[in-house]
Amino acid sequence: MRVRLRFSKLGKVRFTSHRDVARIWERGLRRASLPVVYTQGFSPRPKLSFGLALPTGAESLGEYLDVELDVELDFASGEAAAPAARGGAAPHGPALDLEALPARLDPALPVGFHVQGAAEVPPGTASLQQAVVRCTWRVTVPGVSVAHLTELVDAALGADSLVVGRTRKGHEVHDDVRPAIRSLEVVGPTPAGLSRAGATLVAELDTQPRSVRPSELLVALGGDLREERVLRTHQWMQLDGALREPIGLPHDATRAPYAQARAS
Repeated sequence: MRVRLRFSKLGKVRFTSHRDVARIWERGLRRASLPVVYTQGFSPRPKLSFGLALPTGAESLGEYLDVELDVELDFASGEAAAPAARGGAAPHGPALDLEALPARLDPALPVGFHVQGAAEVPPGTASLQQAVVRCTWRVTVPGVSVAHLTELVDAALGADSLVVGRTRKGHEVHDDVRPAIRSLEVVGPTPAGLSRAGATLVAELDTQPRSVRPSELLVALGGDLREERVLRTHQWMQLDGALREPIGLPHDATRAPYAQARAS
């Protein structure tokens, strides 16, 4: 059974790398005594599949992880399910209570990780890496006024191209990131409590055929901008012409006050 988990990554754990997060989840699933399916061979590994890597130092309200679980095992004890009574039908295995998974996993994860929900993934569903086509980011930019950042955003949205330099396989290449910028908006000054006054930017950026990181977006805007806090608020898949999150929430549901409050 393939289960998709949604979790947040906030606070000091933002400094853990994508590889560190994978190791944290391997230990957390083991502590929670979930019957994870392992690969075969000399060095078995748990069958986990993560979504798009989050830049080290960035936070997120919605990260995703797919995990293969053995439904023929009892999820409470880890022992094999009891056989059917004589003459009865063979059981498919115990039902997995997906609603109870977040409460079961949270104590097994470090502070800063919070499991928000779980859903079964039907066979044949595209991987997270293939399915996610766009991300929404909230970026606080220190040392710049709302008016000046608005001028830079307006100029960028009106430009035919925005070329930035990238290092790929040890070589410097130049890419036009303008087609990947779906929306860009200055939503106000930086929240109270950050180290320096500045402005807050919300951007929707494509992830295919190549993703654009918030740091690259700021380079494209010009003005020697630097980010202070980067928060990924949503990841989007496109299904039947509509944008939906990987757990299957409708596009409008993610505009709820909960998501906006956590992003502020």
